[in-house]
Amino acid sequence: MNKTAPRNRLMPWYVGIVIVLAAVFYIGYRMVAVECPAPMGIELGVLILIPVVYLVLMYLTLVSQNGGRG
Repeated sequence: MNKTAPRNRLMPWYVGIVIVLAAVFYIGYRMVAVECPAPMGIELGVLILIPVVYLVLMYLTLVSQNGGRG
């Protein structure tokens, strides 16, 4: 029989973290480089609040799954 190695269920979450952090750093760099006139609240929302909410929701979705068993 074919035996497959168990895979890490949180791997998509780790990949998502890397992608979100890369996007945050890029957007932050662009905001600084072009001296973005957006208010500080908008900048913090784009760079902190939205990515944190996304990662928390993604984490909750992944840990609530049954892992394909049962």
